[in-house]
Amino acid sequence: MATNKKGSVLGSNALSAVGAGKDILFSKSSNNVANRQGVTEIAIEKIVPSKKQTRKTFDEEALNQLAESIKSLGVISPISVLRNGIDSYELIYGERRLRASKIAGLEKIPAYVRTDVDDEKQLIIGVIENLQREDLDPIEIAQSYQRLIEEANLTQDELGKKIGKNRTTIANSLRLLKLPPEIQTALMNKDSNQSFTEGHAKALLSLDDDNKQRDVFTSILDKGLSVRETEDLVRSLKEGKKAPKKTSKSEEQKALQTKISKKFNNAKVALNITSKGNGKISISFANADEMNAIVALIDKIQ
Repeated sequence: MATNKKGSVLGSNALSAVGAGKDILFSKSSNNVANRQGVTEIAIEKIVPSKKQTRKTFDEEALNQLAESIKSLGVISPISVLRNGIDSYELIYGERRLRASKIAGLEKIPAYVRTDVDDEKQLIIGVIENLQREDLDPIEIAQSYQRLIEEANLTQDELGKKIGKNRTTIANSLRLLKLPPEIQTALMNKDSNQSFTEGHAKALLSLDDDNKQRDVFTSILDKGLSVRETEDLVRSLKEGKKAPKKTSKSEEQKALQTKISKKFNNAKVALNITSKGNGKISISFANADEMNAIVALIDKIQ
């Protein structure tokens, strides 16, 4: 076995299957968001609009579309509020999400709660500490960048200097927040054995149409497309060519992928085969401990 640079253990001549089903990917995410560090669920009726909000009108159709998304997926990005009394809060940012949540009939909404809106230094330190955690998913990282930009009134260049990242890295991360909600939710899902990664998401960003992004996203899940295959598919769509064919994985192959995943402590497993019958198995890990655990299990195989 060999370990590649992206953190996966590879093997060959394996059957191929899709990872987690769509029922896992499209489950509501609000509970997961509320469990994040620094996020609290707050009763919507206790939140008052920001006194500094200059925007007075919102596109009604866009709000209704966001409300429908919230009904299905929950609120993906927490709003930010200022504690304004014992049991009252003033909105700092996230009014579109707040309004859409009301339309969707939600009683509570996930929020970051601040006690001093002027304490910018404390905010920056807290968010930077959160960014240093190893278990953050790509959407959490992008939301953290967005929060610092909006609440601390920073440019991308200024933010980069404060956290030690270049502007391009920050800009590429923020672009993930422009993807449709269900695709963002897939990137947030850490527990499911599924084959959708940040690399896939970045490939989708070159499509400027949400529906095309959703179509390619569905193909990734149904057909187990690799990042390179996704890039090829996106390129063909942009050039107006017929999409390359990709054979869907059989139920037997899907079952085999799940079986292999369970043998390796539910690690993310990707299997691909060619028309000639050869291929590879890829077992991903997030850190050195997970890698060592996978290697230890491989060593036990007789």
